[in-house]
Amino acid sequence: MSADPNPVEQGARPAPRYDDPVSYILGITKDIWEDRGIALLETAYGPQMIMRNAGGMKIGNQSVINDTLAKMAAFPDLEILGEDVIWSGDPNGRYLSSHRSVITGTHTGHGVWGPPSGKRFTVRCIADCSVLDEVIDDEWLAYDTGDQARQLGHDPADFARARIIAEGGPEKATRPFTPDQDQPGPYTSRGNDSEWGARLAEIVTRIMEKDISVIRLEYDRAVRIEHAGGHGGWGQQAAEAMWMRLRSSFPSARFAVHHVIGRSDPHQPHRAAIRWSLDGLHDGFGRFGPPTGAPVHVMGFTHAEFGPWGLRREFTLFDEVAIWKQIHLHTGDL
Repeated sequence: MSADPNPVEQGARPAPRYDDPVSYILGITKDIWEDRGIALLETAYGPQMIMRNAGGMKIGNQSVINDTLAKMAAFPDLEILGEDVIWSGDPNGRYLSSHRSVITGTHTGHGVWGPPSGKRFTVRCIADCSVLDEVIDDEWLAYDTGDQARQLGHDPADFARARIIAEGGPEKATRPFTPDQDQPGPYTSRGNDSEWGARLAEIVTRIMEKDISVIRLEYDRAVRIEHAGGHGGWGQQAAEAMWMRLRSSFPSARFAVHHVIGRSDPHQPHRAAIRWSLDGLHDGFGRFGPPTGAPVHVMGFTHAEFGPWGLRREFTLFDEVAIWKQIHLHTGDL
């Protein structure tokens, strides 16, 4: 992705601004969110880009621009700190980055979180972005909205109820993303064939098949786990508890892996990123309370780092508020 010193001919691809996919993702994120270059979204995002946010689907860069402006108005000191970029490419120059970030900000403005509280938050998000010629045209995204809710003084289930009411009630409220809303986008690859991506996909698949013993076989005894809702812990037992509480909430749901990347880069551990989903009923006890029978779609992301004694760091993210919203819309418990 090095810049071409020759002028761009008519019809040719524009000269890139960044050296490689990692510098692009980290650079454009800083340009937009930290340097307040909101107008860059006019060109950094395609005019008909598809954003599958776990909290609701968006089409086109204008909706992304408006959402970005609203977030910055509520949190004027907001920063998005790039933690890792795990990516794969194709022969045509298109690539997909799975970008894990840490978001920080202070609630000093009005917005969906209510009147200014002065409270500060720090949460993660993961975005899978399809990029061609430094333009994002397809995206899958989840914020740790449950963790943000807690840090700003809300219970995630109650906040989901409040959003349904504020958006006009069950008939008018924004629907969280579900597969029936999806539209085909330009990115059709499923990642790469790295052994590390395949290893992570197999581990998570076995967990979702309720073979919890795979954690003690594949995870480092001192593994660090960080899951949605701001839940974190050390060791295999922490990993077992977090995964079981998710799976037991949706025991009959269908699990699928949609995208797999593995990388072995200089000066870094072997890393992997997968995007997965659970589709089915809320028919079990777990981290979402007593079963309600609500149909639920969970958009999930898992990043991992591997060391000499197995998987040693794992980050799994999904949007708790989006899940609670689906449950409340089904039960009518407002």
